[in-house]
Amino acid sequence: MSRSSEAQTIERSGFHIKVPKSWWEFDIRPASRDDTIRQLVNERVRQRPELAEYRDTFTSFLRKSARDAWQSGALYCGCMAESYGGSAPVTASVTVSVIGAQTDDGEILPTDPQLIAQQISPRKAKRDGDAWREVTTVEIPQVGPVARTRGIEDITVPGDERTMRAVLMQTFIPVPEQQGTVALVSGSSQVLDLADSFFDMFDAITSTFRFV
Repeated sequence: MSRSSEAQTIERSGFHIKVPKSWWEFDIRPASRDDTIRQLVNERVRQRPELAEYRDTFTSFLRKSARDAWQSGALYCGCMAESYGGSAPVTASVTVSVIGAQTDDGEILPTDPQLIAQQISPRKAKRDGDAWREVTTVEIPQVGPVARTRGIEDITVPGDERTMRAVLMQTFIPVPEQQGTVALVSGSSQVLDLADSFFDMFDAITSTFRFV
């Protein structure tokens, strides 16, 4: 998974982040997202006819990503869906959400990265193929220390009791001068065999996050 790509800067109220130009971005609002995704897929297939056989796969993946992003309160959702000559396309997504760090009773929780990391439990795989999670703190240039999880996790499907296993990296970035608020940058993919490559990709993308 080494296809090179220039970056594009995504700007939103309060932050910007860079993702590869080949990634998809679309309106995630329920009333308009299906039409937007259909137009995006049709345009990409016109540009690259070899992707035509994956049209339904791309459309299904992008619709699910848009639905999940909307339900999580995301301000941005970007996705990659590429064919590298294998039997199935490689897919991944990155979302940025601004969330309140509060308990159900309204108590404001600390957003100090060390304290956030202490509140998240790591998980060790007991045998090959088990889910696992690492919890650390890392430094983002011009932002500072942040809490981060990465691993192979079983994610609850929104609106369903089922779970799906995915490569997942989540970075919790305290919002300046907003007590109890963090920007959550989440990168995920269901292509488990490429976990290490996706961890590197998600780290590179998240490292470009800046408040404005």
